[in-house]
Amino acid sequence: MVQSPENASQRIVIAGGGVAGLTLAVALKQALGESFCVIVADPALAGPARADSRAYAVAAAARNMLEALGVWRLAETAATPMTEMVITDSRTPDLVRPVFLSFDGEVEPGQPFAHMVENGALMAALLQVSRANGVELRAEGVRSGAADEGDMTAVSFAGGERLDCALLVAADGARSKLREQAGIGWVGWSYPQSGIVATIGHERPHEGRAVEHFLPSGPFAILPLADGGKLGHRSSIVWTEASENVAALLALDESDLLLEVERRFGLELGEITMESRPGAHPLSFGVARRFVGERLALLGDAAHVIHPIAGQGLNLGLKDVAALAEAIVDAARLGLDVGGADVLEAYEKARRFDTVAMGVVTDGLNRLFSNDSTPLRLARDLGLGLVERMPGLKRLFIREAAGLAGSTPRLLKGEML
Repeated sequence: MVQSPENASQRIVIAGGGVAGLTLAVALKQALGESFCVIVADPALAGPARADSRAYAVAAAARNMLEALGVWRLAETAATPMTEMVITDSRTPDLVRPVFLSFDGEVEPGQPFAHMVENGALMAALLQVSRANGVELRAEGVRSGAADEGDMTAVSFAGGERLDCALLVAADGARSKLREQAGIGWVGWSYPQSGIVATIGHERPHEGRAVEHFLPSGPFAILPLADGGKLGHRSSIVWTEASENVAALLALDESDLLLEVERRFGLELGEITMESRPGAHPLSFGVARRFVGERLALLGDAAHVIHPIAGQGLNLGLKDVAALAEAIVDAARLGLDVGGADVLEAYEKARRFDTVAMGVVTDGLNRLFSNDSTPLRLARDLGLGLVERMPGLKRLFIREAAGLAGSTPRLLKGEML
């Protein structure tokens, strides 16, 4: 079925209903109102969300945006502020893990630099706000998008429908089919590592403290979650492990797997238990050669994938959202074409340098710390110790991690568009 192009210049289709795609839809719909049709298409929107153990570190700037959009008030009861960040550098068998660097978790008095929130709670909040604001949610994928010679692009849905729109946003993940169809190249590589994610219950409260143990196989992060579970308290772990070991680790029975976790988790929080069965995914770095095509914008993982060592993957995607929403809304209010080249160029200019810079930093950190080289260990521990003694530099790093450094789109300041 082919839909009439009526009002197509005020129609935007977002392929992908993850956190970035839904946040963009809410931002656009709230700013542009009923005059614009915003469609989010994703097969995963059919039926109840799948249970998973993913949790995100939502930086202060991203939280500002979610607060402005009315999403955070629905998710914050499940969110846990990070009040402190501690970094150690050791080997797995070490009984003592000295702290080389620690950060106060506040960027401003009473404002944590990040909150941990589980994927399920954040997605539920985004879906509720999307429906309340009139975002059209379609439980089907986008098969293709083809710009015509005029000022429209024809979007084909998996169910066979074709719909004209002014702009197609590819938020369809790191293996984006729409990016590939547009002929946009991808520069990247795989790491010999996988990320194992699970929720851990523990006996003692974490008090909002996040810990990152740098181990030879990669970082082992312990991130605070809301209280609950079998032992009363919970944390999320992001365990970077050599890929060749992952299958054997995940094949262990629960008691043996718990012993492996305990060797890395430590005994500081008392008895621990597995609250979820771990899941694993291979780690990689990648960035699109362009973030835009003809009437096409890449968003989130479709534009970039980085190592999780700094917990910035989701926040990069939400920065994309803030920049793209601002460019689209400003154009619409001036009566300009929201899918025009000027709008897309403004978005790419706003995001490309920051994204590449963050990718380089995370890649360098992973290469520096994921090894057991004695000279490198001495050098990095010396560097961590120097930073620990420089309060001004630590404040700069924490503001960068919070997403509040440099030029910031209005939404990330908590301002409505």
